[in-house]
Amino acid sequence: MLGDLGTAGLAVGLACATLTALLWLRVALFGAAVRTARRGTAATLAAAALACGLLETALLRHDFSVRFVAENGGRDVPLYYTLTSLWSALDGSLLLWLLVLGGYAALLARRAYPPRLHAYAMVVVSVVMVFFFALSTFAANPFRAVSPVPVDGPGPNPLLQQHPAMGVHPPLLYAGYLGLVVPFAFALAAPLAGRDGPGWARLARPWALVAWAALTGGVGMGAWWSYAVLGWGGYWAWDPVENASLLPWLTATAFLHTTLVRGRAAWHGALACASFLLVLLGTFLTRSGAVASVHAFTDSPLGPMLLGFVLLAVVVSAVVTGRRAPEPARPGRPRALSRATVVLVHGVLLVTIAAVVLIGTILPLLTTPLTGTRSTVGPAYYQRTAVPLAVVVLLVMGVTPALRVRDRSAALRRLVVPAAAGLGTVALVGLLSRPGPAALTAFGAAGFVLTGLAGDLAHRLRRPGPHRRPGRLAGLVAHAGLALVAVGVAGSSAYGRDAERTLRVGETLRVGDVAVRLVGVDRTGGSGSMAVQARLALTASGRAARTITPALRYHAARDTAVTVPAIGTGPLRDTYVTLLAVSEDSGTASVRLAVNPLVGLIWAGGALTAVSGLLAAAATARPRTRPAARVDRPRPAPVAAGPGAAT
Repeated sequence: MLGDLGTAGLAVGLACATLTALLWLRVALFGAAVRTARRGTAATLAAAALACGLLETALLRHDFSVRFVAENGGRDVPLYYTLTSLWSALDGSLLLWLLVLGGYAALLARRAYPPRLHAYAMVVVSVVMVFFFALSTFAANPFRAVSPVPVDGPGPNPLLQQHPAMGVHPPLLYAGYLGLVVPFAFALAAPLAGRDGPGWARLARPWALVAWAALTGGVGMGAWWSYAVLGWGGYWAWDPVENASLLPWLTATAFLHTTLVRGRAAWHGALACASFLLVLLGTFLTRSGAVASVHAFTDSPLGPMLLGFVLLAVVVSAVVTGRRAPEPARPGRPRALSRATVVLVHGVLLVTIAAVVLIGTILPLLTTPLTGTRSTVGPAYYQRTAVPLAVVVLLVMGVTPALRVRDRSAALRRLVVPAAAGLGTVALVGLLSRPGPAALTAFGAAGFVLTGLAGDLAHRLRRPGPHRRPGRLAGLVAHAGLALVAVGVAGSSAYGRDAERTLRVGETLRVGDVAVRLVGVDRTGGSGSMAVQARLALTASGRAARTITPALRYHAARDTAVTVPAIGTGPLRDTYVTLLAVSEDSGTASVRLAVNPLVGLIWAGGALTAVSGLLAAAATARPRTRPAARVDRPRPAPVAAGPGAAT
């Protein structure tokens, strides 16, 4: 029953999305009333919500006649992870994808923007919804029936039942990905909207900020989740799926920076389109089985459809935005040391990093058909290419606060103290610890940035005015957060130490002043799972020992064993202990002990950066006004304006 209702809900959603796209197109071409189109958008959102609700109901009721529940539900799964099972596998996650996309469409539909620009943008968003409803209806319907009906299911992937972040990380990531559809839609709508087109980037910026903040939070939480769950002690492996989340973040960051200065309309359009196209590419990589990744869904038949849609979107974007007229030349020569120049350099660097990461991510896809073997690009490639560029981006960030004054000499004077602080940091850290050139440069760049930001903040606080408002301080907060992330990454990479050893009961493994002594091994069993944990006495810096219990859990239904690390978090470092194996007689245990300095700065910096996006979005969003019920137009415009109408 629930399966039939869910399939019907998807079909209704597909019909609503198709009708809605046509209704918005009618508004754009003939100036028709928008009320009906808005109702269509709301109905499409309702259909997506209905499909999600029905699948959640089937999971909670253990209705194993529904295929998705039979494959991902389970009677012994805790309630929280039963709810999050909706997005634990491919088909269900598409429903969440549709719900988030429908939410953005409904919010955009309610806003009041220049009529033709708004209508064309809604056409673009609606067409994207049509595709994903079609994908879910015809190729990834989670409501298909199962026969015979099993009495129980295996539950979601055990890795997805190990950490409560499962309930937040995917929705946050989807909110970031799909929020970028709005700038993309505005960028495509602007050349078609005639005189309504100019100024679209200003309207798209609040949407991009919200999406960027969510994507920042999602990427950061994904790194934290990887650190806390996978048991390898790291947080970023340059995995293809990780890269797929980083790519749109980089181009969206470049878009947000370039929209701070006037002009550069071609840049704005290219970056807005690139950000969402990279989201679609990441969707293809994640959901097609094209890349091998612990984060990817398994092989699926969606690959050709997703790849076709990505290619179609690329062609349409190139054709539509190619209608844009060249910008008139600006009088005079641009100043080399100006805020506009630095913002442009910043954007170029971010796009270059994105290109480097993109090449490393898709190169195996291109070479595998030629060589016949599946190849990968390892972390060394990114550390030699993307990481040095990221350090340069950090240095450019440090220059920006000084350029708030127009006088060149004054700007240079404001750089003296931050530069001295950066060089002093390099000298001090180099003398004390010799962390290596890359980490030393990152520490110096972070010192340069943070000192410049502190000076800029002090300067603002001394002067009354709007520049003290939280929204105006968002850039400072974002740059400070990224500098902290850089310090955390450099510190944990340069000073992190680890050791592995098979211990007998009573033996000790030591890394620096941290030691663990094996006290015993315990085994427990339950319905469908077994666990073995090592009792270890942890001592650090001469303090009293405390007991930690890293474990290995075996899930029979999935025939999968997962590690459960024991992580001790401190202000300056983490102790990270992983149980690798135990002997049959429980007399020995193989243990990995790692000491990870400054990791906490990564999480704190990521949180600061995400919050800065919300602060900026709140400051730039226009007050909501109720739109007119009908678009009044002296003469209906039959087609889009010709080349040169939009900026």
